Amino acid sequence: MKKTALNTIHHILGGKMVEFAGYEMPVQYTGVNHEHEAVRNGVGIFDVSHMGEILIHGKEALDLIQKMTTNDVSKLSPGKVQYSCMPNDRGGIIDDLLVYMITGNEYLLVVNASNIRKDLDWIRRHNSFDAEVTNISDGISLIAVQGPKAIHTLQKLTDINLKKLEYYTFTIGEFAHIPNVLISATGYTGAGGFEIYVENKYAEHLWDTVFQAGKDEGIVPAGLAARDTLRLEMGFCLYGNDINEGTSPIEAGLGWITKFTKDFVNSDFFKTQKEIGVARKLVGFEMTGKGIPRHDYEIWNENKEIIGVVTSGTRSPTLKKAIGMGYVSTNNSSIGGEIFINIRNKPVRAVIARTPFV
Repeated sequence: MKKTALNTIHHILGGKMVEFAGYEMPVQYTGVNHEHEAVRNGVGIFDVSHMGEILIHGKEALDLIQKMTTNDVSKLSPGKVQYSCMPNDRGGIIDDLLVYMITGNEYLLVVNASNIRKDLDWIRRHNSFDAEVTNISDGISLIAVQGPKAIHTLQKLTDINLKKLEYYTFTIGEFAHIPNVLISATGYTGAGGFEIYVENKYAEHLWDTVFQAGKDEGIVPAGLAARDTLRLEMGFCLYGNDINEGTSPIEAGLGWITKFTKDFVNSDFFKTQKEIGVARKLVGFEMTGKGIPRHDYEIWNENKEIIGVVTSGTRSPTLKKAIGMGYVSTNNSSIGGEIFINIRNKPVRAVIARTPFV
């Protein structure tokens, strides 16, 4: 397994280490519920250095990214970030990603760890433009400081006015006495906060400094498990669960990042889907019966007929009830509609709910 530059720190802190996307990563430290609640109400720090970073620069960098992604990159300006996805040519999704506009000719793509090689191959295969594609993933560390008290923690470490960083914007400057740090007002928890990109050689110093700065705010280290429960409460898609190469952005409720003001890979197919509708949709649901929904559990109607499948599920630490997401046939997708989750061959009641759940 690969290790992030913060691996030693995770062991010192007593992190329970697991394999994830080819990396040894902490799944939890003090417990999922404690870490989750600390991020929702205070501040937590995550190592997400396993994520991939791909630089695209050159005169036609914009043209290449426009071709490869569903969102309209021309709407970006330097210092702005965009959520998007990369479609394949079969109606599915290669990956979901963030696009950072550094300058007019330079962009940073942040992709899922398990998809780095696949994404690179796909982009390079379609690169008929005057643009250079460089994988810088192995040299970059990324920590996410999330929660309503994240700004109080981080402002102690920089002269940059973090209050001026609006959601999905970023800046580059000195942070914790480290030069050229990229700080973005993004994250995967819905609790507010920032993501900080540095060279690997600064990673331990960054972690330790942030951790010390956050002591008065009650900062806690948080692992992959809390990251998952936090994102699910917000209804955020997880690649490999809720979206994959067999799901379209239209089915997944990502029509808002699928813009037909431009041509992109397989755009005609997705445009047709949007115009005539899809046979299934990704929905959120809350359990009203006892049981935890899990990935790949069947979703039934009242007649025990299969109408869909669970893609993500957990017990929400905030709501104190089980929640989930899954694909169901469109005629069974109405908010408030009753469905049943097949848990050990027993139908357990649930109701389709709006996301975010909190």
